[in-house]
Amino acid sequence: MIELTPSAKEYMEKLVKDNKSRYILLSVKGGGCSGFTYDWSLSDMRGFGPTIDNILCIDDMAEMFVAGCTVDYVSELGGSYLKVINPNATASCGCGESFAV
Repeated sequence: MIELTPSAKEYMEKLVKDNKSRYILLSVKGGGCSGFTYDWSLSDMRGFGPTIDNILCIDDMAEMFVAGCTVDYVSELGGSYLKVINPNATASCGCGESFAV
C-alpha cells in the first residue's frame, strides 16, 4: 500500500519514542492550493486503516489518495520534513504539502 524509505522509518520510530506515542497517523484533508493536503499527527490508538511497518497508520478516508505512495524523510539546509511521493497526484504545489488527483 505505502512504502517507507529507511530514513522515513528511522525518523518515525524516533518521533514516536521521543513523544511516547505509538503511531504516526497520515490523513488527507481538503484544502491547500492544489485541493488536498497531507495531515500528520501522533496517535496512541490504532483504530484507523492499515498500519505500515507497525508505525504508520493510514486514515480510512486517506487510503484511496495515498495507495502506492512512498514516504521519505528529507533533511535539507532549510529544514527537514516527511515527503509523500504520490504517483496518483495529477498536480501538486511547490511546497509539496498539497496535491490534486
